[in-house]
Amino acid sequence: MENPQRGADISDRDVVASEYSDERRLMARVRVFEEFLEGPDCLEVTFDAIAEAAPRDVLEVGAGWGDLAVRIRDTVGSRVTATDLSARMTHLLRQRQLDTVRADAQHLPFPNDSFDVVVANSMLYHVPDPTSAIRQFARVVRPTSRLVATTFGRNHLREVWRLVGDAVVERSFGLENGRSLLETAFTHVERRRGQGEVTFPNADEVRAYISSTVTRAHLADLVPDFEGPLVAHSDFAVFVAT
Repeated sequence: MENPQRGADISDRDVVASEYSDERRLMARVRVFEEFLEGPDCLEVTFDAIAEAAPRDVLEVGAGWGDLAVRIRDTVGSRVTATDLSARMTHLLRQRQLDTVRADAQHLPFPNDSFDVVVANSMLYHVPDPTSAIRQFARVVRPTSRLVATTFGRNHLREVWRLVGDAVVERSFGLENGRSLLETAFTHVERRRGQGEVTFPNADEVRAYISSTVTRAHLADLVPDFEGPLVAHSDFAVFVAT
């Protein structure tokens, strides 16, 4: 797998297209939270925010390979439409028998008031113009229904990034500014914040995680050798907007 460009923007279309033309790096990032996280899990908080609405029709935008979409379909019993801009990801979605549309979040090909819930799970910071996508979400979601949007804070895994020079990425849609962006199109916005601990067992696991990231993989070799585990803190928000 090729490393992304140094200092690239995580909302740059070419960077995002390259990243999600292959699922292996995303799988490596997901594995860290599946194996090393203790405490609130952003995927569980996201799922709960969807399930509590008992939606009939759900749209997941930027659905990746479809784990969340399949869980919503099979557990909640919703009709799920999954979109992604990546040809590879839409191929994987179709393999899981999901109704799939290859689409840009800023130009959704659906009529007004089509869905009970729209889901944007850890994807809005990849969109060049998040406010444009948010307006699209507000257009296609039914009145009194909800958008569920997940993102991370500036201090997410800060202990990891301090090892390599504190290389913080500013997200265009993050924990800190998500509410104000959503309020441009939604009347009520609730923020459900979660913080947990990610215990990397050794330096090699830290290097492996950094090498799987979208724009900072080139920093992996800067991780110094150290004995024992490294505890880093996750910091995320699930926004529920109506």
